[in-house]
Amino acid sequence: MSRKATVALILLTMLLLDQILKVWVKTHMVYGEEIGILGADRALIHFVENNGMAFGLSFGGRIGKLVLSLFRIGAAVVLCVYLVELIRRRAHPLLLTAFSFITAGALGNIVDSVLYGVLFSASEPGGGVAEFLPEGGGYESLFFGRVVDMFYFPLFYGVYPDWLPVVGGTPYLFFRPIFNVADVAISVGVVLLLVYYYRK
Repeated sequence: MSRKATVALILLTMLLLDQILKVWVKTHMVYGEEIGILGADRALIHFVENNGMAFGLSFGGRIGKLVLSLFRIGAAVVLCVYLVELIRRRAHPLLLTAFSFITAGALGNIVDSVLYGVLFSASEPGGGVAEFLPEGGGYESLFFGRVVDMFYFPLFYGVYPDWLPVVGGTPYLFFRPIFNVADVAISVGVVLLLVYYYRK
């Protein structure tokens, strides 16, 4: 497979997977609803949204949200230009694959941030299922959409023993972040990038 075809396949596959799952969750689940993956209670589809960065992290209110959305767009443009340059230079397939995954993840979350506010009605705790292209307009203006997250793996939880200093008696949970396909793509890309530079 050519380098162009590899990049196009990764970008298209990850974007489609990301957006199909996000749209399904947004239009079929109530905010906060959980579904066990294959009936598991430690591997869940748990619908939440966030205004910020990957894995539910947040950033600086409304102005921060606008800055973050614009930064994402700028970063995605740089990544796309760099991908084209890597193809032109016939870069190592592992390097191309890594940046393809990172770019796909960045683009996936950009779609939510930029467009979901105008495309969907609001999803709120205690509310109903969101509607696509609602008659009264979306829940926000352009660039202020919220990113849909759904993968949740609370693998271990309990209470720290009382004899432990500082944290004794307090509850713990591992793994707390809730994330999406785009976040997975970015993480896979970063790992592949580290493997590439380690091998090099």
